[in-house]
Order: sequence, then C-alpha cells, then structure tokens
Amino acid sequence: KKKILTKSKIKVNDVLLAIPSSGLHSNGYSLVRNLLQKKKIKLNNSKLKKELIKPTKIYVDEITKLNKLNLINGCANITGGGLKDNLIRILPDGMRLNINYNKIKILKIFKWFKSLGISQYEMLKTFNCGIGFCIVVKKKNISKVKKIFSKNYQPYEIGLFEKGKKKIVTYGKINW
Repeated sequence: KKKILTKSKIKVNDVLLAIPSSGLHSNGYSLVRNLLQKKKIKLNNSKLKKELIKPTKIYVDEITKLNKLNLINGCANITGGGLKDNLIRILPDGMRLNINYNKIKILKIFKWFKSLGISQYEMLKTFNCGIGFCIVVKKKNISKVKKIFSKNYQPYEIGLFEKGKKKIVTYGKINW
C-alpha cells in the first residue's frame, strides 16, 4: 500500500518529465484514416505504413522499478485527450502545473500530420505528439530516473508544480 501513487505524493517544486512515445500509440487512428482518405494518401509509402503499425511502447517495467526505488511521486499515461486532460487527473488541490511547450520533442510523424492541416488544438488533444507517459519526480532524482530508461526513451523535463489554483498553465511554442 505504501507504493500506491496518490495525488498527495506530488509536492511543490516537483518536476514533470515527459517520456517519449514510440509513435501514435493508440491515439487518433480515426483522424489518421480520415486524413489519409481526404488527402488521397496511399499507404504504399513503406515509411508511413511502418510508422502507422509501429508497436506501442509500454512503460510498466520502468515505472515499476522507479516506484520500488521511491523515485516517482505521480504518473500519467498520455492518451487521447493529450497532456492537459490526462495530467489534470493527477494534479492535487492547491497546486498548479506549468508546462513549457518549447521543451516538447515532437516526433516526425506528428510534424508531418500537422503539415497536412491539422490544427494545433486537434494535434494536442488527439495525439500524444511524442509523449507517451509523464512522471512526477523531485528535481534531485532526475539523473537517477534517467538511468532506468533506454536511450530511445530518455525522460526530459517539461513542467513544474507550484502552489496555486488547481489548473494547468501552458506557455511557449511547440516546434512543429
């Protein structure tokens, strides 16, 4: 029971780390299908086909290890709904989460979809845009946390928890 992650473990000055996704995961395939039909894009492009069927990265081994080592205070799977809808669920009362869009590392597939005319709002709401999972850690534990992940899934800082009205504040600009 001591290892169960609850909102009460998240503290002021904890940081939000983004863990890269392997691609689309299970997000937005209806939108992708619609876009491919609308733009008359054929799937004979092997790069695109390969990207669309890429297996979803599952983070259970890394998260279990981090939890056993008491290195995380919270976590959220980033699925449909994007960052805001998934992270608001872990945000404790009396705390605000500031997310810096400048720091988000957008995968090429999402840059390509954006170039086809999908709005930024839809991109952020429907897709993970390169973030598959988020974890909340103490700043002093970042280097220990990074050692648990392979090279392709190195977590990186995108946010900070502060005292304030319960909400998520975003700033900066996404580099599409």
